[in-house]
Amino acid sequence: QVQLVESGGGLVQAGGSLRLSCAASGRTFSSYAMGWFRQAPGKEREFVAAISWSGGSTYYADSVKGRFTISRDNAKNTVYLQMNSLKPEDTAVYYCAAHQLKNYYSDYDPIGQFGSWGQGTQVTVSS
Repeated sequence: QVQLVESGGGLVQAGGSLRLSCAASGRTFSSYAMGWFRQAPGKEREFVAAISWSGGSTYYADSVKGRFTISRDNAKNTVYLQMNSLKPEDTAVYYCAAHQLKNYYSDYDPIGQFGSWGQGTQVTVSS
């Protein structure tokens, strides 16, 4: 079992930036891929980004490609989500998640691949 704690959310104006962090514990951090998801009010949870165990492969939803960057520091057991050029439609609760395997598989349902979830951090982008 993996325990995950997100931080870094907040209120930002459109066009601004935020960096989310997610600290992991419980399993060897470098043994699994990591992901970020978000859920806006009244909407389903959606995939944002994922990163393989080594950081060598990254994946993004089309809606954030070119604006968000996922990265990880295996020495610090932490995954990050750098969010630039934020838009009001990015407003949501952001969750980090630990994959059950070393790699993320983009051809399969995103949510079902992740077995552990953080409590979420609110990101609000004002227009």
